[in-house]
Amino acid sequence: MTLQQLKYVLKVADKGSINEAAKSLFISQPSLSNAIKELEKEIKITIFTRCNRGITISNEGAEFLGYARQVIQQSDMLEEKYLNAEPAKQRFCISTQHCTFTANAFVDLVKEFGGSEYEFTIRETKTYEIIEDVKTLRSELGVIYLSNYNEIVILKLLKESNISFSELFTSKPHVFLSKTHPLADNIMIQLEELDDYPCLSFEQGEYNSFYFSEEILSTRSVKKSIKVSDRAAIVNFMIGLNGYTISSGVFPKYLHGDDIVAVPLNADENIKVGVIMHKDVTMTKLGEIYLEALKKITMEL
Repeated sequence: MTLQQLKYVLKVADKGSINEAAKSLFISQPSLSNAIKELEKEIKITIFTRCNRGITISNEGAEFLGYARQVIQQSDMLEEKYLNAEPAKQRFCISTQHCTFTANAFVDLVKEFGGSEYEFTIRETKTYEIIEDVKTLRSELGVIYLSNYNEIVILKLLKESNISFSELFTSKPHVFLSKTHPLADNIMIQLEELDDYPCLSFEQGEYNSFYFSEEILSTRSVKKSIKVSDRAAIVNFMIGLNGYTISSGVFPKYLHGDDIVAVPLNADENIKVGVIMHKDVTMTKLGEIYLEALKKITMEL
């Protein structure tokens, strides 16, 4: 296995086509195909599944590519430091539940990094996919929460995936509402007071288990339920439909001014928000910057 082979498979994954990757690498398509086949034979897995429409990445291949990215990134950093090579384009990816503070920390990362070339990705996605992204090294870090209800199941899944969980903060549940909502001025909200209002939650797709819900108390029966896939929709439905969602009390006002308020919920629950990371991976400098930005923001909120 060589660095050249790793660069080849990463380029194919990036282009989604062996032919396009060959053009970008200025080599022939047969040469690239043979190099990939030799690598697959050596490591005894199939990285790419070939079909008439092109290629797809196998599950084993996705995990291998994650490790390959780490190796190439470290190699680029060594060359830059000791061989005076041109600074390589830095790449960094995190996966997170739909949390406003994770996006703000991402802004701080980009500002502090300040490099001339970079390719950063933030994936606001489903809970199961966050864990898969970190497991396969698609993302260096993930941000999820644990509750009294899901903690045992999620921690078991993380252990099986060789992933660690590091707590950022613990909070009590809050109800997020529009400032014009009839319950917005309450000092505390009782669960039964929410019965006549739409309950807003993030849909979890194929893995729509209560354990993977982004909202606590997800097993309770509600009369009105609206599931969405993005943060903007939830905010719109809070304002336009008097909807609500239940989460931590962390919701930076600079994002939506005073339009949304967080009122404590009378419930015997804790929300433990934390960062997950693959145990076999050493955190990069970009990961360290992002984690420090997360810690700073959550301490200020």
